[in-house]
Amino acid sequence: MLLGEFGNFLQSVDLEAYRDKYRSIKIVEMDLPKEIQAINMLYKVYWEKKKFLSFEKFYEEYLQEYKKEISNFQEKTGMCKTCFGKGLPARIYRTWASIITQIHAGYVAESVFGDGTVEMSGELDHKGADFQVKYLGKILNYQVKKKSLGREVRQEKPKSKNPLPGEFVDIKYEVPSGDYFKNPKKKNGEFKLPYKRFQDNKELRRLPNGFVVFTPHIFEAKKKEIDAGLK
Repeated sequence: MLLGEFGNFLQSVDLEAYRDKYRSIKIVEMDLPKEIQAINMLYKVYWEKKKFLSFEKFYEEYLQEYKKEISNFQEKTGMCKTCFGKGLPARIYRTWASIITQIHAGYVAESVFGDGTVEMSGELDHKGADFQVKYLGKILNYQVKKKSLGREVRQEKPKSKNPLPGEFVDIKYEVPSGDYFKNPKKKNGEFKLPYKRFQDNKELRRLPNGFVVFTPHIFEAKKKEIDAGLK
């Protein structure tokens, strides 16, 4: 089952090592031109082709795919090749980590609504939907919104001039910092509020390596709502 395979892939990622490697590197922070953004390729690799590549292998393919365009942009910025070559993987990693978590949500949704009900693409992303569900004549445009001040989190998508048909559904989630999971209790033995709030949330679970993913619960509620409306 693809959901299980993708879940195993997420759990295999050494998230802490990547964070230690890239957290402090903020060299390439300017807006990237559309022709070298990684989003389209991420959807093609992990959703359309079902190739669950490590970040290193994905980045190699990304560099090969956009070699000329990346070189042109580096020259245009006036940044030296060494600095640009150090900053770009850190920038692409942040997009990678965000999008593969989002793609996992798509696989979870498909496990609930059924095979072939979920669409995900750069075009949908540009129009404001992280993924789209088509179920029993209903169109649901899901937007995944993480509540965090961290710069690794993607900004909320602007509303498209050509709005998508159907209902927009926001799925918001809050992730406490890793310190709360390492040390969840206060001196009096009670759980700290952010940790307790997360543990009480049936819609989320935290993988051992630190990735936070959605459970089927959030999609099952919407499916039941649609099913009930057709009775």
